[in-house]
Amino acid sequence: MDDKNMESVLEKAAVLVEALPYIQRFNRKIIVVKYGGSAMLDEELKQHVIQDVTLLKLVGFKPIIVHGGGKDISKWVEKSGQTPEFVNGLRKTDANTMEIAEMVLNRVNKSLVSLVQELGVNAIGISGKDGNLLTVKKKLSDGKDIGYVGEISKVNPKIIFDMLEKDFLPIVCPIGLDENFDTYNINADDAACAIAKAVEAEKLAFLTDTSGVCRNPEDESTLISELTISEARLLIEDGTIKGGMIPKMRSCMDAIEEGVGRVHILDGRVAHCLLLEIFTNKGIGTAILNDNADRYYNV
Repeated sequence: MDDKNMESVLEKAAVLVEALPYIQRFNRKIIVVKYGGSAMLDEELKQHVIQDVTLLKLVGFKPIIVHGGGKDISKWVEKSGQTPEFVNGLRKTDANTMEIAEMVLNRVNKSLVSLVQELGVNAIGISGKDGNLLTVKKKLSDGKDIGYVGEISKVNPKIIFDMLEKDFLPIVCPIGLDENFDTYNINADDAACAIAKAVEAEKLAFLTDTSGVCRNPEDESTLISELTISEARLLIEDGTIKGGMIPKMRSCMDAIEEGVGRVHILDGRVAHCLLLEIFTNKGIGTAILNDNADRYYNV
């Protein structure tokens, strides 16, 4: 073997060695992956995400996928002759839009199941309606009724635990029922957080269209690899974290305070971002952790 090939082989070996302590640390631990954004629209990126989650499963993690599908829903709403409406970032969902949303989300759900099973791992796709997984109440936007948009009031994780125990990979679409058994659309971020808290996940990973939290939002070289809850609050107060990142960060902080080990904000547009974040010393996104948690990127 020539020197160039030997160097390549050694680099691959070094990557595996670097991953070893993380595989040991998180063996049999639950990780919830919120899958959305551009990574859902690009077929190559979609393959990479599914490969990442499948590998996590095969090396001993217990992954759960919670997915969105907002852009596909908007596309099909327009095809039906309607114009998608949003109030404060939330989709206004009448009965017809709810029917379209459920159809689209179930279609996305089963396509993800197929991709996972092509890689040799058994997956089951469910919605929050199955097994009373997600019970909701009507969510208002600044006091305004926006239709069938649900706020999660209760999570029954038994169906998730049953699937994990039987070695299946659960894939969840964010639809739930209220106490009258009416169907509601749920924000996928909220669904992922609620499920992660209910199953006491070690990790919750958000695949987004941003690189993570940066000290200078205009400069990705200022990316913050690890961020405590107290540090995050200060960044919200001083305006570093702003806009649509604020509710996402508040959801992350709430999940940490409710017992989730760590929350990761990752750029889903980067191939294999999950593996790079979880199995390398530095990571590529931002990990949010409790104030008293150990920092472990120097494992």
